[in-house]
Amino acid sequence: MTGLFKGIALALLIIISTAPVAAQQEDEKAQILNSALAALDEFMRTFNSKDPQAWAASFNYPHIRFASGQLNIWTTPEEFAANSPFDNLARTGWDHSHWISREVSLLSAEKVHFNTVFQRFNSDNEVIGTYESLYIVTRVNGHWGTQGRSSLAP
Repeated sequence: MTGLFKGIALALLIIISTAPVAAQQEDEKAQILNSALAALDEFMRTFNSKDPQAWAASFNYPHIRFASGQLNIWTTPEEFAANSPFDNLARTGWDHSHWISREVSLLSAEKVHFNTVFQRFNSDNEVIGTYESLYIVTRVNGHWGTQGRSSLAP
């Protein structure tokens, strides 16, 4: 066997032997991403339900929000649900919200960062605001939930 042929054979052997590992890693990344996206979907579904307890259950704790020049930290679902924003949002004309985009900026086995854009709508389904934000979705004790948010929304 020539040196060139041995080199090509070795390269092919390495590629063939590592292909299943690469495929498994891609499958794991896809599962992580799907779980994190499902957590964001649950966040939005429960937010739009206007049920503070259901919405609080979509988070991981402590839960942190940076918005309107303030940092808020909630340590339990009960604490979060007791400080519901739904009355204040209703005074702005808010009825429901939707994701416009969710782009991954960081992904690991336990955490995914999303750059998002969402819109708020009134009861006539008219847009009343469009906001960029960062959502940090984590896996804590097997539960995927939103644990941190930083938003340009009031």
